[in-house]
Amino acid sequence: MGTSQPVIGYRSKTEAVFALRRQNLSTRQIAERLGIAPKNVTALEGSAMRSVRAEKHGALTDTRFPQQVRTLLRPHALKRAVSVDRLIGDIVAAVAESNLVDAVLDDGGSD
Repeated sequence: MGTSQPVIGYRSKTEAVFALRRQNLSTRQIAERLGIAPKNVTALEGSAMRSVRAEKHGALTDTRFPQQVRTLLRPHALKRAVSVDRLIGDIVAAVAESNLVDAVLDDGGSD
């Protein structure tokens, strides 16, 4: 899977599709806004939902993160139309790229 490219102010096409859908836009309207074919809108929605369903049933569980943490992150992942694993990766990348590890952990590791 390639890296996501920002699209009309969203982190990815999938995120844009879900945001526009929440605005009650039709598939055709979303496709026009994003400059893609209507079938690609449907494919992006379907792929995201399959990923979420598979994760919910344990198919994509990453054992490095306790289920309690994954459960807490699930609503945030759904809001962004990504898997919990993808959200975890995005969070870690954002913390690292912004040099916020010491601030987030607040464990004295920066002394």
